[in-house]
Amino acid sequence: MKTTLLTSYQKQFAYYRHLGEKAMAQLTDEQLFLDDAAGSNSVAVIVKHLSGNMKSRWTNFLTSDGEKPWRNRDQEFVADFNNRAELETTWNEGWAVLEATVNGLQPEQLSTIVYIRNEGHMVAEALNRQLAHYAYHVGQIILLGKQHRGVEWQSLSIPKGGSSKYNAGKFSEEKGVRNFIDGLM
Repeated sequence: MKTTLLTSYQKQFAYYRHLGEKAMAQLTDEQLFLDDAAGSNSVAVIVKHLSGNMKSRWTNFLTSDGEKPWRNRDQEFVADFNNRAELETTWNEGWAVLEATVNGLQPEQLSTIVYIRNEGHMVAEALNRQLAHYAYHVGQIILLGKQHRGVEWQSLSIPKGGSSKYNAGKFSEEKGVRNFIDGLM
């Protein structure tokens, strides 16, 4: 059971990375750095924050607090990328730290206690916490992408009006135990 759970976490993180990358690929360089009318964070700022969080949380995950003394969270919300390449490098750096750690976990470590700002979490709880946090921000990236692209946006899930077709395809498959992420990436 714990092995299956750990595999599920790995696939879920990969799924949200995939969604973020697919959303950003649809955006022009200008749109990556554009704040919306409400003054929300740009996609670039969200990427910077996610990467900073990932580096802090997943570096020495099992042995040190997830809020590292070297992290400057407030600086993560300053828009200072020069171009798309810098943004993509930062995105990839954060995910590399996360993936190395999560893919290196052993099932028996899911009940180990780790700390985030001196609050103890079982590893499984910390995984849930971070998965929810990243899904939240990737959702923001997708929403900003949809707003920026308008009718040119290509759906990352079941397109409007496409549920019947999608469900027909799913129900034509043999019933079985599998992860919905399999085959998406």
